[in-house]
Amino acid sequence: MDHGVDLAGFNLHPQRGAALGEVHARPFTRLTAPLGVLRFAFLNQGDAAAIDRRSLAAFCAARGLAAPEPSAKHHQVTIGAILLRWEQHSEFTTFTWIWSREASDQPFGAMHQELAPLVRALPQAGQLLVALRLEVVQTSDASLRAEQLFEKSSLAMVKIRSGPAVVASDFRADEQGFVRILVCNAGLSPGRLGALVQRVLEIETYRTLALLGLPAALELAPSVDRIGQRLVEVLEEMQGAEDLKLNNHLLTELTALAASLERGAAGSLFRFGASRAYDEIVRARLTVIEGGEVEGYPTWSSFLARRMAPAMRTCATMEDRQANLSVKLARAADLLRTRVDVELEEQNRDLLRSMNERTRLQLRLQSTVEGLSVAAIGYYVVSLFGYLAKGAHDAGLHVEPSYATAVFVPIAIGVIWIITHNIRRRHLKHDQAVS
Repeated sequence: MDHGVDLAGFNLHPQRGAALGEVHARPFTRLTAPLGVLRFAFLNQGDAAAIDRRSLAAFCAARGLAAPEPSAKHHQVTIGAILLRWEQHSEFTTFTWIWSREASDQPFGAMHQELAPLVRALPQAGQLLVALRLEVVQTSDASLRAEQLFEKSSLAMVKIRSGPAVVASDFRADEQGFVRILVCNAGLSPGRLGALVQRVLEIETYRTLALLGLPAALELAPSVDRIGQRLVEVLEEMQGAEDLKLNNHLLTELTALAASLERGAAGSLFRFGASRAYDEIVRARLTVIEGGEVEGYPTWSSFLARRMAPAMRTCATMEDRQANLSVKLARAADLLRTRVDVELEEQNRDLLRSMNERTRLQLRLQSTVEGLSVAAIGYYVVSLFGYLAKGAHDAGLHVEPSYATAVFVPIAIGVIWIITHNIRRRHLKHDQAVS
């Protein structure tokens, strides 16, 4: 409908198209049973992701197919009877191969004859994390089929909310290294079957990615335990530490412990956050697909919860321990730094007191020296005046040298003392002004 208004005159946000297109970025593919699916997920970021994209583009170009756009995160091509879906995520890339199977009593039979050469022709730079084989069969006898294919002690089955179908798996790798999932379809429409297959693939993919946080948590555990134990020891040493040198040593050690802890926390921050996000996606997908129990078997939610929940709690506990230990290290360092500052202030106070005492001694010495200096200078001045008086007497002037010299002594001493005192006062004023 033409409303008579378009967006030509508006200043459009540069990311508007990407935001609108994200809703349609990974559409469901309409599927018809029976069919087989092979999914690979490779961990790759940065250069590895760029290499994988170029590899896919070269693969498509060699077969006359459209290559993905430079900014595309999803691409789908059809090669004969095989459909390839490529998806690139923040830290991994998935390749999903889908082919139609002939009706057979044997799920997980021989793959499509053209599949193996195509998979080998598309090498990847990233590390393989997920190798999954899913097959959809048209049957209503899900329990019998699943018991024949999977280990019963690990078998989990669930009825689907959106229609008559059952999903089963033991989540174990087979002899070829693939985790196998069986979908028993008893009447789902192609659209609903496509949505179910994609969500099941996402559950297994994100389940594996979520569990990557567990090795990181277990690897960090000894280091965090060591830091926590050493923190307790340092706090005990702090209680009896009176020496400034020892307190400085403890402060240096606390700083080193904090740096070691923060280095591990920074390295695991993304991994723990990603595991938490992936676990939430898994639980959300399970909520969407699960509709009821298959009698005698655990549901996927209960089965995965028993195995994933402890791993996720381990990651969350390690993350909390790192955060709490970081706070305690910072608090202990602040306390110790305060003690060091107080001890330094006490040392400075004692030093200033010592300097004041030395200054008073110097003033006393200076006063003593000043008195001696006045006497010495006065002696020389009076002596010179005595020579002058004798000379005047010998020249015939009526001057008595001894009497004149005696009268001149207090005058000379007084003048010299006044001059010396004024000089010292000017020096003191100058020193005070400088300080």
